[in-house]
Amino acid sequence: MASQAEGLSATSVDISTNFTIGQAVENAAAELRTFVQSQLPCAEVMLDGATLTVEYGVNAGNCTYRGHTFSGQTSITVARNDMNQVEVHHAWTDFSNGNVTLNGTADVTWDFQALTRHVVHESTWTNKKGRIGEGSGDRTQSLLPGGLAEGIRVDGSRSWSGERGQWDLAIDGVEMRWADPVPQAGSYTLNTPFNKTLSMSFSRVDEDTIRVLVAGPKKEFSFTVSKLGVVTNEGES
Repeated sequence: MASQAEGLSATSVDISTNFTIGQAVENAAAELRTFVQSQLPCAEVMLDGATLTVEYGVNAGNCTYRGHTFSGQTSITVARNDMNQVEVHHAWTDFSNGNVTLNGTADVTWDFQALTRHVVHESTWTNKKGRIGEGSGDRTQSLLPGGLAEGIRVDGSRSWSGERGQWDLAIDGVEMRWADPVPQAGSYTLNTPFNKTLSMSFSRVDEDTIRVLVAGPKKEFSFTVSKLGVVTNEGES
């Protein structure tokens, strides 16, 4: 359920990147309004200064963007739009794709000198069965040496809680290339509500192969993944 909420919020954030850098915040918000209206004619879009409020499903027409069919409301405020830095605030009110409903906020900062994107969020979500979860996160994304065409690195943390307790995930130097099916470096470390820790780390063997090591409280095992997605088990230790 947490991954579904993450996918929905990421798609919402993606919509807000469609404006020209360096112009006045009010003009950036107006440009966003034009983009949303062109992509999602089902939405009623209201502009107040640098804040855009979008209510989905009010009008006839398409309500689907990148595989998500929207309902509910989102609010986007362009707080800063300089050549070196952009700050955008998001708020979700009963924002849904039919599988999960999201309420909460996110602040996204692009630093063009450091070439990073920083995302801080807090949200609650409910799935179709009525199960409720809460989550927060603080993540920084940076470019790999080959730039955006090669991939990104992610550092930070995520936490979420539900019926079974709280889960905390540390993200340390996870490098994701678009050409590979799994990260090529870094690690995830998950602390569970059952006082157990599970980690997954990645290391490149060669241009075609990445080794994945999974370690739990009692055992660890590794496998390799080829660029074509072929998995080869290396066994337990």
